[in-house]
Amino acid sequence: MSSVEIKKVCSKRDLKAFIELHYDLYQGNAYDVPNLYSDEVKTLSKDKNAAFDFCEAEYFLAYKEGRLVGRVAAIINHRANQKWQRKSVRFGWIDFIDDKEVSAALLQAVEDYGRAHGMTEMVGPLGFTDMDPEGMLTWGFDQLGTMPTIYNYEYYPQHIAALEGYEVDNTYIENKLYVPDVVPEKYAKIAAMIQQRYSLKIKKLTKKDVFERGYGQRIFDLINITYSHLYGFSDLSQRQIDQYVKMYFPMADLDLVTLIEDTAADNKLVGVGITIPSLSRALQKCRRGRLLPFGWWHVLRAIKWHKTEVVDLLLVGVLPEYRSKGVNSLLFADLIPRYQAYGFKWGETQVEMETNLKVQSQWEALDPIIHKRRACYKKSIV
Repeated sequence: MSSVEIKKVCSKRDLKAFIELHYDLYQGNAYDVPNLYSDEVKTLSKDKNAAFDFCEAEYFLAYKEGRLVGRVAAIINHRANQKWQRKSVRFGWIDFIDDKEVSAALLQAVEDYGRAHGMTEMVGPLGFTDMDPEGMLTWGFDQLGTMPTIYNYEYYPQHIAALEGYEVDNTYIENKLYVPDVVPEKYAKIAAMIQQRYSLKIKKLTKKDVFERGYGQRIFDLINITYSHLYGFSDLSQRQIDQYVKMYFPMADLDLVTLIEDTAADNKLVGVGITIPSLSRALQKCRRGRLLPFGWWHVLRAIKWHKTEVVDLLLVGVLPEYRSKGVNSLLFADLIPRYQAYGFKWGETQVEMETNLKVQSQWEALDPIIHKRRACYKKSIV
């Protein structure tokens, strides 16, 4: 009989313990980038996260000998299941001590929840939607994490491998890209050519563009199209789009956001590159994910005054019919000089499906270095 007790999160106190466990487990870790506590509360609260319009979830805590030793979220995204014709329960927000009995009990709780709700498979780590962190780190444990991704200890994938019935369902890579001293000739030539040949132009945003002229909406409408083929993706709802516009753009440095429009098609939005100064070091200085008393200062220094050498390539998307026209080159011909001016030394691509060779080919001029790998796992629970 297992000595691990699984408890369902039923109160605000339980949710606080669920969130706080990660800070305890990774305290002092040089590579983990903790999420802000307030962001975790918003994401995990059913009355605050618009994803609950089409998702349902339960959270579980694992105790051993009276001590909190693990956590996991069980999530069913009905919209994604319908889109991909699957009956999947997702596991996410999974953390545990190096005890195989604990990890097995947590995943069993997700399996039981999924089976009780008519699901036939478990997949993860995944969040509610593609906007949440995904994929368990399997290589690159000595590399600094990023705000949009998951960091985990090396023993996590070892625990999954030791369990019966799990197989890899999807793999990801992350690239490190050094900022060149000059815009690579390949980008510069293609950018100059396609602006004339295809009537494309660079659009830089103002706050009025985002909040009054509809560009915030247009950006996420484009993301819905360009990301539609990606693993586990479900279209963002209108409420989600409204949330993301209000959440991300007020503090965004719009100089690091570049749009591409087609002037021959009534300024149709065809490409977007959203990049941000890395917040990794700043978030590490936010004690237990709190902006107070001094965490806000470190975050502000990174966002407003670019006190970091790293830029995160958060979202890059180009409409399918424009991908062969070199729109990515136009995006980075505009962005690279801005990175140089801000003193950024290198960039992070975030997670990319290992099989998505077209996306990876866009980095060739920047001599990419794969420095992290991830995996999503699957288990039949029929």
